Amino acid sequence: MSSKVKSLDKVEIRKIVFIPMVIIYAVIIVLGVVSPASFASAEGAIVNFAGQWFGWLYDLVALAMMFICIWMLFSKKYGDIVLGGKDAKPIMSKWNWFVISLCGGIATGIVFWGIAEPLTHLMSPIPGFGYEAASKEGALYSLSTSYMHWGPALYAFYCVAGIGIGYAVYNMKLPYRVSSCLYPVLGKRVNGVAGDIVDILCLFGLAGGVSASLGVASMQLGSGMNLLFGIQPTTLVWGIILLAIVVTFIISSYTGINRGVKFLSDKNAKIYIGLMIFVLVFGPTKYILNMTVEAMGFHLSNYFTQATYLGTFEGDQWPIWWTINYWSFMIAYTPLIGMFLAKIAVGRTLKEFTLFNFLLPGMFGVIWFGIFGSSAINLQMNGSQLWEGIQSGGLESAVFNFFANFPLSKLLSALFMITAFLSVVTLADSMTTTVSSLSINIKNNSTIEPPKNIKMFWGIVMSSVAFINIATAGKVGVVSGIDATKQLAIVSAFPLLFVVALMVYSTVKMLIKFKEYDVVDSPGTAIVDKNLIED
Repeated sequence: MSSKVKSLDKVEIRKIVFIPMVIIYAVIIVLGVVSPASFASAEGAIVNFAGQWFGWLYDLVALAMMFICIWMLFSKKYGDIVLGGKDAKPIMSKWNWFVISLCGGIATGIVFWGIAEPLTHLMSPIPGFGYEAASKEGALYSLSTSYMHWGPALYAFYCVAGIGIGYAVYNMKLPYRVSSCLYPVLGKRVNGVAGDIVDILCLFGLAGGVSASLGVASMQLGSGMNLLFGIQPTTLVWGIILLAIVVTFIISSYTGINRGVKFLSDKNAKIYIGLMIFVLVFGPTKYILNMTVEAMGFHLSNYFTQATYLGTFEGDQWPIWWTINYWSFMIAYTPLIGMFLAKIAVGRTLKEFTLFNFLLPGMFGVIWFGIFGSSAINLQMNGSQLWEGIQSGGLESAVFNFFANFPLSKLLSALFMITAFLSVVTLADSMTTTVSSLSINIKNNSTIEPPKNIKMFWGIVMSSVAFINIATAGKVGVVSGIDATKQLAIVSAFPLLFVVALMVYSTVKMLIKFKEYDVVDSPGTAIVDKNLIED
């Protein structure tokens, strides 16, 4: 977008959304500094309430997202709908589109949990499934559970939101906002108080989710610095790492999506692929290939049992700290990652959109966990002390203990740290752009970069919340730093759970009646309120 075009468009702060968010996060930051014990206690209470009373809804929403994506992949009638209308043209290559979707949706997720999660479930059996630690059944359950959390189900959340928002913005010509995809349910109220409330909840959830990811990244990078340079991870070290992340993604954000995010995603995805090939070649190759496929069959056979497990009879907290935690991260990101994915998908069919934003990145996650998880399981069951290393150094140390079993371990650890850094920078960059877009009023918002000072403001806010959260955990001593990031994700996403459930219903209704809502290809029959349509 040229500077001339930007200068012609008047940017205004969307005060009804911006001011409440500033107040909410100011209170959170002040409370975390002044009374960390109260901060931690409030988080814990909300987490327990959300998990115990609404765990069933988290699981049903996740299943609904999966069904919608599968529907789009195999439906010719709906899959052939083009975002922006039949004459719209794509704005980037399929490779760039894929890597932005891949890297923008996982942050530090697969790089942090690729070793830590399979090992945890292998050595600390999931309640209710009746297997013993370090057993064959434990190996299958550990990988299968990781596939469930980091495979297609993860991307289904983002994909469905992107479909709903993209169709509303490009085909119904509604404002570039999350609330626009709720038009089939709310009608013209999406442009009023109801729409503002939805967007406020989305901002709150997203800012909390990104803050949690920033916290995870800083802890893992701190563990890597301890291994490589002997620098003990402390609150100060975490703060310096967060500052470096913020400075980098703000610089990237200044260059815009077509330069910063595209460049970072491309390099990040290539490092991912290089690391997978290295571990496959120098690890127990035959075991990795066999275990990856066998666990896939086990995963498909037991998917619904695992995807709906809530510990009803065991009364255990495992579902809250794992599956519901993951769905909370997804829900926190869902609306605004959906906005971001919609922004770069104009000119694509819904089938293409689902392939590149659901199936391909989801299968990449399965392959990643298959390679890294199988290799870690094999090492642990053959005498390596990976689990013991986690007990002493925390989950954030798992991947570095893992690489110690490979040639060029120091180089691998350094490369991995670069990957983790680029991953969280890519996520923070794309999400800062989207948060900023939701904070302003401007004509053609979906195609224009938000002002740089707004991006900088949100970058500072989210990193501050991340720092307060992990520092509070260390100071109060109630939960670990990693558990603190899980709490933050669940707390920030809980109000948004109900919005996302409504988005699922609204998107399905929109697609089933797409001819009635399309003002681009069917302008004469569209029932959309003309006062809401953007030029």
